Amino acid sequence: MKRFGVMLDMSRNAVMKPEEIKNFARIIRSFGYNMIQLYTEDTYEIEGEAYFGYLRGRYSKEELSDLVAYCDSIGVEVIPCIQTLAHLNQMLKWDNVYYRVKDTGDILLCDEPATYELIEKMFISLRESFKSEYVHIGMDEAHMLGLGKYLDKHGYTNRFEILSRHLEKVIDIAKKYGFKPIMWSDMFFRLGNGGKYALMNPVIPESVVNITPSEVGLVFWDYYHTDKALYDSMFDAHKKFKNEIWFAGGAWTWAGLSSGNKKTMDTMIPAILSAKEHNIENIFLTMWGDNGKECSFYSVLPSLFAIRKFYDGESDMAKIKSEFEKITGESFDAMFDLDLVNFVGENTDGQKCIAKSMLYNDAFLGFLDSGVKPGVAAEYAEHAKKLWKHADASKNYGYVFEMSAALCDVLAIKYDLGARTRESYRKGSREELAVIAEEYLTAQDKLKLFHEKFSLLWHKENKPHGFEVQDQRIGGLIMRLKSCRKRIIAYLSGELNSIPELEEEILDWFGNGKEYKENAYPARNNWTYIVSPNVV
Repeated sequence: MKRFGVMLDMSRNAVMKPEEIKNFARIIRSFGYNMIQLYTEDTYEIEGEAYFGYLRGRYSKEELSDLVAYCDSIGVEVIPCIQTLAHLNQMLKWDNVYYRVKDTGDILLCDEPATYELIEKMFISLRESFKSEYVHIGMDEAHMLGLGKYLDKHGYTNRFEILSRHLEKVIDIAKKYGFKPIMWSDMFFRLGNGGKYALMNPVIPESVVNITPSEVGLVFWDYYHTDKALYDSMFDAHKKFKNEIWFAGGAWTWAGLSSGNKKTMDTMIPAILSAKEHNIENIFLTMWGDNGKECSFYSVLPSLFAIRKFYDGESDMAKIKSEFEKITGESFDAMFDLDLVNFVGENTDGQKCIAKSMLYNDAFLGFLDSGVKPGVAAEYAEHAKKLWKHADASKNYGYVFEMSAALCDVLAIKYDLGARTRESYRKGSREELAVIAEEYLTAQDKLKLFHEKFSLLWHKENKPHGFEVQDQRIGGLIMRLKSCRKRIIAYLSGELNSIPELEEEILDWFGNGKEYKENAYPARNNWTYIVSPNVV
């Protein structure tokens, strides 16, 4: 094994303070990790590109150079991880500047000279700050490649040919500045497998193998499967290429407002054991921050530690927990309890984003109320008590526990608030509605405390940029509860004759346990989908 590391997402609004990355590097180095990839779509400085990362908390060249030097001094390699094709939404939103290089919403325009001028600027900037021989060039999930402005300019063109030409040009630029590129491998697999990626016995057309440049390393990524045989199959398939193979698993930091230590271990223990058997020398765990980066990276330290120990051959959890506590000064089990925010009701793996969904589920519209389960609000109350105790006992991460505890206190009221409001209204119980109206005030107070704790966490770990989004989300929720309560009071006083939203039938969002059962919550991890069925 050459590299065992993590990839830190710095592109989902939260840009971690350099001193916090240094601290994180020290911790994972003590676990046996020796690499960090910084995922920066547009959050790094490029000379002459003022709008690249504008108002996004981008890193300066000086910040990155200092960070790289520090990490190098403690034995942690820092590899730049960027995008050179898709996932460039925030950059390409500046149409007045980047219209010449835009194919579709988040994809660069291939075969366009201005695109390669911009990409070369990216590599010039990276080489000024990073020492590593490697660069991760992304190129994943470019599903609409060649179907926007490219289609208008050139007509329909075989999309794999577009990708191949573009890749060759990016490789040449990377080599010019002394980088060995690696990229996500899914685009090569989807072509022969009906758009699918990680699966048993995937089809790899010989034409795809032959046209794939050998100079680029292929990164097989999978964060979801628990079957070692599937990982074995995918590694065997990757070995059909003439390329260096990397593996990227996932340390679950993107399931809304909660960590996913259990999910990480369930998926990554079979994955890293398979990777080890297949002699994969470079392994890292991605730590994404989808839809606003609400989860602290420190919250998955237990699973990060355990995964490394399993790779090293230690599977005795008692020994793993004891060693974790000696190294970090923290209780393994207590930090594992940061998962509890999503462990309620029937969500036994914590994957469904219940907490975020039910936090923002509208009190009157309530289209997610079809998933409300009895007793869950009480579970949140118990989780809150446990997490507040952990906060008092924690030496280093009390503020992380406090955010989760405050959220559970909110959900102990908010989880089924809308469902109970509708039930009381529809059965005509004004007495119950009057009592519930006061709970709206309590929920607002609890939300204010949650916002305070979330703000404390954010501003300790990250640059301030991006928290304006959380201010607006939580502030909007507080105002919405205030508005709903005002209308309940008006109805009770006779000022209003009805509350139309509460008279509508709530349809089953979750498909009666069929097609949406497994994915309904994760698919709605995006706030804009949760907050309202109307356009946001």
